[in-house]
Amino acid sequence: MVKIITDTTAGLSDEIVQRYDIPVIPQVIIFGTDSYLEGTEMEHAVFMERLRSFKGLPKTSAPPPELFVETFERLVPEGEPILCIHPSTELSGTVRSATVAAVDFPDADIRIIDTRLIGSPLATLVMLAAQWAEVGSDADSIEAHIHELIPRSRVFFLVDTLEYLAKNGRIGDAAALLGSVLRVKPILTLRDGRAAEFEKTRTRKRAVARLKDLVLEQIPGDGTGYLSIMHASVPDQARALADDLCQTVGLSSVPIMDVPPAIVTHAGPGVLAVAFFVAE
Repeated sequence: MVKIITDTTAGLSDEIVQRYDIPVIPQVIIFGTDSYLEGTEMEHAVFMERLRSFKGLPKTSAPPPELFVETFERLVPEGEPILCIHPSTELSGTVRSATVAAVDFPDADIRIIDTRLIGSPLATLVMLAAQWAEVGSDADSIEAHIHELIPRSRVFFLVDTLEYLAKNGRIGDAAALLGSVLRVKPILTLRDGRAAEFEKTRTRKRAVARLKDLVLEQIPGDGTGYLSIMHASVPDQARALADDLCQTVGLSSVPIMDVPPAIVTHAGPGVLAVAFFVAE
């Protein structure tokens, strides 16, 4: 069976990780001179507490190649293809680390996919890949399905402040908003793997309502949109949006995930996002 690997920027739940036996490579979180492996040496709740008390902005680093080597050493002897599904190279060096590590295994079938995504849509692709692998799909088929879905992904998100994105160098094409940030609540998106402005709204309330509208305008009506919601320290807003969308779209539930620490580091607390896939 094809082996699926990802990293902590996907924010996969423990249930999914255990259900499909998915190795998850940790990102590195850096507070001053202290560094921690996300999810193993620093849990989400501890990170949020440290973030609130830390004077300054934490940083992140991609997993070192050695972490991938350890996982490859365990999986390669099984003789099955390995698909590594990771975030945009514009946002993370994870793909580069995996690529460096794979050089040590020239005879293995290791495929490294830059999804151009991050967070819950990345998690969706990983989960789907694991499901396809479980029912016997081969590596070529799974890889083709992933590449077919990537350009159909849509991510729209709000941040409380652009400060984190700007100071960490992840603001991308949304930099033009910095001068007007006090007067608008921008809706951001991912464009070519980077944060970019989608449109401006005047209040947080209007911005949240617009997130709902964007889902309703674009998500397929046949249940293939794989809708998900992400948030950082705004669980009530995330739950209210999920309940509203469930009622309107006719879904029984919408997955809600905490934005992983490696993303909160760059986007800040207060993130609220919707992600889904449009029709082919």
